[in-house]
Amino acid sequence: MAEDGLRTGGLSSGLAVILNGGDKRESSSKSRLVSYCDEFGHQSVERTLEHIFDLPYKSIIPLTGPIDTNLICAIIKNDFVRFHRNLDTLGSNRDGLYIDRSSGSNTVAIDESSICGDIRIIKPPLLLESLGMFSSARANVCVWKGKWMYEVILETSGIQQLGWATLSCPFTDHKGVGDADDSYAFDGKRVSKWNKEAETYGQSWVSGDVIGCCIDLDNDEISFYRNGMSLGVAFHGIRKMGAGGGYYPAISLSQGERCELNFGGRPFKYPIEGFLTLQAPPSANSLATRLLRCLSRLVEMQCTERAEFNSVEKLRRLKRFVPLEELFDPVSRGICKEFFALLDAERGSMEYIGWGSLFSFMMEVFGTQTPHDYTSMDKVLDLFLEFQGSKLILEHVINALSCSCKTASLVLTECPYTGPYPYLALACHMLRREELMLLWWKSSDFEWSFEGFLSRKSPNKQDLQCMMPSVWWPGSCEDVSYESNMMLTTTALSGAISKIEEKHRDLCRLVMQFIPPTMPLQLPGSVFRTFLQNLLLKNRGADRNVPPPGVSSTSVIVSLYTVILHFLSEGFAVGDNCGWMKGCGINAESDVGFLHRGGQQTFPMGLFLKNDPHRSDISRLGGSFSHLSKSNPVTDQEAEVVRWEEGCMDDEETRVTHLTRQQPCCCSNYDVDFTRVLKDPIRHTAKGARGHCSTIPERSAHVAAECSAGTLNDEIADKPSSSDQSEPEFDYRPVQHLMIVPRESNFSTATLREEELLDAMLLLYHIGLAPNFKQASHYMSHQSQSISLLEETDKQIKERACGEQLKHLKEARSIYREEVIDCVRHCAWYRISLFSRWKQRGMYAACMWSVQLLLVLSKMDSIFCYIPEFYVEALVDCFHVLRKSDPPFVPSSLLIKQGLASFVTFVVTHFNDPRISSADLRDLLLQSISVLVQYKEFMAAFESNFAATQRMPKALLSAFDNRSWIPVTNILLRLCKGSGFGSSKHGESSSSSIVFQILLREACIDDDELFSAFLNRLFNYLSWTMTEFSVSVRDMQEKHRGIFQIIFLATPTDIFQDFRRKKC
Repeated sequence: MAEDGLRTGGLSSGLAVILNGGDKRESSSKSRLVSYCDEFGHQSVERTLEHIFDLPYKSIIPLTGPIDTNLICAIIKNDFVRFHRNLDTLGSNRDGLYIDRSSGSNTVAIDESSICGDIRIIKPPLLLESLGMFSSARANVCVWKGKWMYEVILETSGIQQLGWATLSCPFTDHKGVGDADDSYAFDGKRVSKWNKEAETYGQSWVSGDVIGCCIDLDNDEISFYRNGMSLGVAFHGIRKMGAGGGYYPAISLSQGERCELNFGGRPFKYPIEGFLTLQAPPSANSLATRLLRCLSRLVEMQCTERAEFNSVEKLRRLKRFVPLEELFDPVSRGICKEFFALLDAERGSMEYIGWGSLFSFMMEVFGTQTPHDYTSMDKVLDLFLEFQGSKLILEHVINALSCSCKTASLVLTECPYTGPYPYLALACHMLRREELMLLWWKSSDFEWSFEGFLSRKSPNKQDLQCMMPSVWWPGSCEDVSYESNMMLTTTALSGAISKIEEKHRDLCRLVMQFIPPTMPLQLPGSVFRTFLQNLLLKNRGADRNVPPPGVSSTSVIVSLYTVILHFLSEGFAVGDNCGWMKGCGINAESDVGFLHRGGQQTFPMGLFLKNDPHRSDISRLGGSFSHLSKSNPVTDQEAEVVRWEEGCMDDEETRVTHLTRQQPCCCSNYDVDFTRVLKDPIRHTAKGARGHCSTIPERSAHVAAECSAGTLNDEIADKPSSSDQSEPEFDYRPVQHLMIVPRESNFSTATLREEELLDAMLLLYHIGLAPNFKQASHYMSHQSQSISLLEETDKQIKERACGEQLKHLKEARSIYREEVIDCVRHCAWYRISLFSRWKQRGMYAACMWSVQLLLVLSKMDSIFCYIPEFYVEALVDCFHVLRKSDPPFVPSSLLIKQGLASFVTFVVTHFNDPRISSADLRDLLLQSISVLVQYKEFMAAFESNFAATQRMPKALLSAFDNRSWIPVTNILLRLCKGSGFGSSKHGESSSSSIVFQILLREACIDDDELFSAFLNRLFNYLSWTMTEFSVSVRDMQEKHRGIFQIIFLATPTDIFQDFRRKKC
């Protein structure tokens, strides 16, 4: 606009009212021009339209007719298009690029003839997955001059080599991009760059990262970017190529790896200045983007008028302004009419514009921070939905929102509304409209984009460094201010995670409430059930060492688990909107979470007896489903529901339920002082196992891995055995208050039940959460070890600060310090994302619920064998996670006593239950006993448990066989320690039990046959062990006779001093 049109003072000609002005970027697009007056008292609509359409001052002639849609369209077609046409002709020079059009298309894509191995497009346009051991492919475009780039969105984070290669680069089953001359690649898994040989380069990558692959043929360089941040120039002096023989985008993927390529068919997530896309944007994009900017200015003006109503109203009375509402409808409809006409004329541009300018426009209107502008967003959606073709492009916007959730990173300065939160918030608001929910559900990408919304990118080392710049731990020599800084950052990040999880629940709740218009009519929850079953189906085998192709991101599984856990533990929190969600029982109170209701519990046994596709190959306690259906068929049971009273499997005098005076831990007031925990982030894991805050002694830092894997050393499988195991009696006591009743006749099988969600949640825990907790346990253990090494090094520096030794010690200290800082950050991240208070509460309640279900069904042989193994695995792992959680959930002395006495009953009853066909699963239960009896507080729980005192002594003696003799020996040693069978190590608490020593003695005296068999096996193993040991020693002596002579002749003092010298 002309400069004289921007005066803001007085009442002279040319008065402009500009509210909340900003920088005059984009031709004053930030100015809030409400109106313009040519003369006192004469309103000029023309100047307002010039502002909206970013036209020069007085370029619109005086208007004589009414302001309607046709007039606005005429202004756009004439004035607007003519003025902006010159700007659009300043296109980029795309010389130096060649696209192979042999397929008859101008689209940049994968050249199928170049594929080596098995790479498949699993979702258009370019989402690829390798089904071969090592697969490679090139694109159908090459470049030989200029600066070019393409982007890769990582769906997995394993071995992938991304980069550029010429036609001379051979692809084989073992060699790909970067393994030959004129072939250059980056691999973030191995943090290396490849050109025949590997060199360290860049950063480790994670799923959801966007990798920019850039080639600068003007300067003969190749560089890579991670989420828009440069990793530096990777290759200098690359060979120049002639026209038509340049560098091709190329990738190599190991088996199961997935990535999505973007050559420019969609707008880049992180465009790099100066680099061009390989695929030119559609010609309609420029005009469409400018039209949306006009609409954005119009919406912004209306928001300003709303916000500044009082001042605008005063001016309006003086100047007789025409309200903006009278202009909004015709102007907005005119803009949209031309916008959708443009899309209709170039149908191929809809995806690009939907993912680009329209997506950006809607995010700008809605706002990335709170408070969001719901009013303006609703107005825009109402406007768009009036036009034909709007639903198709809005579908692209929904998919773009989903993709943004995958790639969004947490930014500390934007907490708590950071990461995927703004995209989730807009998606939830849009999908509250039934027509848009229906549109999303009908789309072919519904389940894929649903998973995208549930994605949450994990941070790598550098990300954690940005999120937690200050790190502190007890005893550290860091700046004193770091303690408070770390507390503030962890609090802020916790708030961000909480906001994201809240939006995940909102989205899942919307899907649960959605009733698709199909025949026969479906009930609420059916769509969510289908999604959940399909997700579980495709993630079968996700817990294997080499997962099958197509498995979901772990973050999706974790998010879905978290949503379901919150629903079952904390309730659905939507009033009567989810009244359809119910269980089989009579205590389905809407204001109490399913896991905390207490009283009569119910479970439909049909969940175990159905051979659904997503459960068909899941191992059951009694074996495979196909085997059980033949060997142990169940008749007329599927329509039945088992009912029992909570706590019916516990001793009456020690029973703790949700209805007793003494509440279980999940409903008691044992809140941890989280301020103290944040100020002392490693207090609970840094040292030994003296108090309840740290429940792992030094020798058992790896117990989490043992309990998760549940396997013993394979070498002991072939050890000799002198007797057969006798089958014990498993119905040690009658079950009280147990009923099997027919399911209610009016209970629809189409209704999503809370029991179904619990069943799915346990499976999600098994395949997704257990590995995460195992990783968290690794970092907590490594943190403790690293701190000890750092403290020992500091001590040595003070004691012997001299010469070369001091130099080496300082170098070692620097390494140890970096390891500690990295571990502290990772532990803080896991504490934030996994160990929030409500999650611990829900996990405890889930343990209570599932262990009681297992004990009840153990009295029903026909059903017990059909229980999936993951019920037991998830129970055991979840219990040990709570036992070692940081911050601690409750004092160790109360963990079992106040709600989980049934866990002790279950493990001692079933660690040698022949109905459990998996020896690994029985080992898992035995390992749990071995771990727990190390601690006095847990030993007391065993001593007070009726089943443990009645069954465990004899069961341990009979379980001393060729597979389990090592863990049984450990348990017996713990029980009898201090009575001539072992001594306590320094700093280790003694957990011997007089009670079990007496019971073991009585078992040996009362059952001669059992005692005799035990002694036979004991001496057999002792003999075998001593023989093996002596043979090993003899072999070592023969191979290393000289070394042994030195060792045996040296004094202990010499050995110690030599060790100290090597250590220093």
